[in-house]
Amino acid sequence: MTDFSKRKASEQLNTEANRVRQDDVGDLLSRRQAIEEKVRNSGKLRRFSTDIRLMFSMLQDYWQGNYREVPWKSIAAIAGALIYVLNPLDLIPDLLLGVGFLDDAGVVAACLAWVESDLLRYAAWKEQSEQATTMVQDDQ
Repeated sequence: MTDFSKRKASEQLNTEANRVRQDDVGDLLSRRQAIEEKVRNSGKLRRFSTDIRLMFSMLQDYWQGNYREVPWKSIAAIAGALIYVLNPLDLIPDLLLGVGFLDDAGVVAACLAWVESDLLRYAAWKEQSEQATTMVQDDQ
């Protein structure tokens, strides 16, 4: 059971992403703090904390209508991965010490592989938007 392969992680991510609906994004955003706390407290997931913050940022901008240059499949994959992380009773229950977060980390890693280019484009857009906002504020 501890052998959670890349293939299994990808299959699980695909299953989760196919379940995600538009309203799930808003519900997920309201649970952001709980997910980020779980990530901080897990050695297996902690290495993904920066990526997960970026995922949440993109979901937030998508949800608010600020950023729509991303396919729904990528939004659904990110939401599906984060919902999976939140679920303590997934394929390998989080309560199993030492191995409980292996599947969560695998699903997040699979998600990052799927949406890497979308996240990079979003990060560039976000940086450019923040610079433009700073320039406008400086001009005032």
